[in-house]
Amino acid sequence: LEPEEFDSDVLRQFVLAFKKGKLKPIVKSQPVPKNNKGPVKVVVGKTFDTIVMDPKNDVLIEFYAPWCGHCKKLEPVYNDLGNKYKNEKNLIIAKMDATANDVTNDHYKVEGFPTIYFAPKDKKNNPIKFEGGDRDLEHLSKFIEEHATKLSRAKEEL
Repeated sequence: LEPEEFDSDVLRQFVLAFKKGKLKPIVKSQPVPKNNKGPVKVVVGKTFDTIVMDPKNDVLIEFYAPWCGHCKKLEPVYNDLGNKYKNEKNLIIAKMDATANDVTNDHYKVEGFPTIYFAPKDKKNNPIKFEGGDRDLEHLSKFIEEHATKLSRAKEEL
């Protein structure tokens, strides 16, 4: 509730609207990127549901903080990962600045940086947290291939 003037009528209207389920939550969000065509999609608070929760795609999402040393170290690896899977039609590699955007789903807990989840297209409310492996191209690729619902199985030349 962010009223211009605050009195009992304003509060009453707010409570009635809340009880009827007519209020929309305020979501902290950076502006929606105008160009989001790179190999790693940028997710903001306002686009979390349309990108990460989209039932048509598997999504690997990294929640990061711009000041985090581990996140800065991961960035080139994560961009390589995005490039590796950029031709996969049903897989999105994404990242979100968790310090400037609200995560609008309680199943995606961010308790440290970076936090990485894989959201299978058919289990959006049961994401798989990346834990215990090195955050390098090999381990992140293995994690994706282990959990992806559909990948084109084109083998890379050695």
